[in-house]
Amino acid sequence: MRRRDVLAARSAADGGCVSRRLLGSMPSMEGFGGLFGDPDDLQRRMAEFADQMQGAQKLAWADNAIKLAVDLTVAAVNRVNIQGTTEEQAQQIRSVMAVVFPEAVTLVREARSGLQ
Repeated sequence: MRRRDVLAARSAADGGCVSRRLLGSMPSMEGFGGLFGDPDDLQRRMAEFADQMQGAQKLAWADNAIKLAVDLTVAAVNRVNIQGTTEEQAQQIRSVMAVVFPEAVTLVREARSGLQ
């Protein structure tokens, strides 16, 4: 008997359904086939992952706020048209910093409070 004839005979014995024979030999699976394990464990791990992502988001926001504070300060100082004597130049830089620095400090303070 040729292989094709043997397969046809087996298929006829199974009622013409090869997949029934194959599925009958597979172990029983529940839910998603045990892919995710215990649902409570999955929920716990997902909550931990969400907490980690939220922490990473806070850190990224804080980094961006601090970088913005530095960039704001540098840009403001670079825009100053410094002229005059050394004392006049120092006074011009101080007047710019008096305006910009409180804003930069606020940004950094908010960034730090977001991390806590």
